[in-house]
Amino acid sequence: MSEAKAIVPENDQATNVTEEQTVPTPATTDKTVRKTSEKADGDAKADAKKAEPKSAAKPAKAGDAKAAKGKSTETKVAAIPASVDVNEHAHPTRKPKLKTQDYEKILSKLQMELVKLQEWIKFKKLKVVVLFEGRDAAGKGGTIKRITESLSPRVTRVAALPAPTDREKTQWYFQRYIQHLPAGGEMVLFDRSWYNRAGVERVMGFCTEEEYREYLRSCPEFERMLVRSGIILIKYWFSVSNEEQERRFQERIFTPAKHWKLSPMDLESRARWVEYSKAKDIMFAHTDIKQAPWFVVDGDDKKRARLNVITHLLNMIDYEDLTPQPMVLPPRQEEGGYVRPPLSDQTFIPEIY
Repeated sequence: MSEAKAIVPENDQATNVTEEQTVPTPATTDKTVRKTSEKADGDAKADAKKAEPKSAAKPAKAGDAKAAKGKSTETKVAAIPASVDVNEHAHPTRKPKLKTQDYEKILSKLQMELVKLQEWIKFKKLKVVVLFEGRDAAGKGGTIKRITESLSPRVTRVAALPAPTDREKTQWYFQRYIQHLPAGGEMVLFDRSWYNRAGVERVMGFCTEEEYREYLRSCPEFERMLVRSGIILIKYWFSVSNEEQERRFQERIFTPAKHWKLSPMDLESRARWVEYSKAKDIMFAHTDIKQAPWFVVDGDDKKRARLNVITHLLNMIDYEDLTPQPMVLPPRQEEGGYVRPPLSDQTFIPEIY
């Protein structure tokens, strides 16, 4: 196994502090000194008795205004717990964002490991299928691009199927996906897959209730059959928070180069957020099987999500480094009387830059 499978940035060792952990500040120290100076007066007992019932939201008297002011901040910090939205988050405490320099350095090393994995797949004639599913704008496409960036398209292919044609709608549901499965020595990355029926087709009403129920029965058996045939099946679900998805949609609306990423179905997914969540829960209940489990990716931080997925993918296949020895270029063939035709006979593109 290669050594670059778990690469951690140097500036990512800081520990997180929750809201319940209070640290004394200069302001709190001043309030304590003020409090003790007031106790030095003859009215210390009266002030202490009046301070206790103030937590019951009674209006403070004029004489006790200073004491109430000094105690309000301390009770607030202890009373407010850390609010956590557990709907779509595996890690509610966010890590600091990666610096671009650290991200690119780690990504470069991981991509070199992907090249080694590719050579191992070719050598061992492995058949690898990786499914990328999840919320719209959760980062599936960006992760696929970083995986395939340094790989050969003859070994690693991307299958991103369009909407089914009228003919394909009459076929067995899994039939249009089977033709994209890999042969020995290939890896196929599905940018959305046969799980369309469990998600968009279910929510948007593109399939009947009977077709949906049959899919939930057939899908686990179909995947078990793939695994028994020798296919390595890896499934990733990209999760993204409501706020982050909205921010990315807004960016796509106002960035001309990203308009193609936004479709009417994406807008509809925003309007039907809860329905998609329910469909995902049912899908997981039926298809999160032992032979092909779901791996959830926290996609709010794109850079970390990409690095985490690539690292996980590398660890899913036990590969070895088959990097060949450096090659030696042979000397160029002698011209042997060859005369090149004049350049004026060829049509060159305009040199604008």
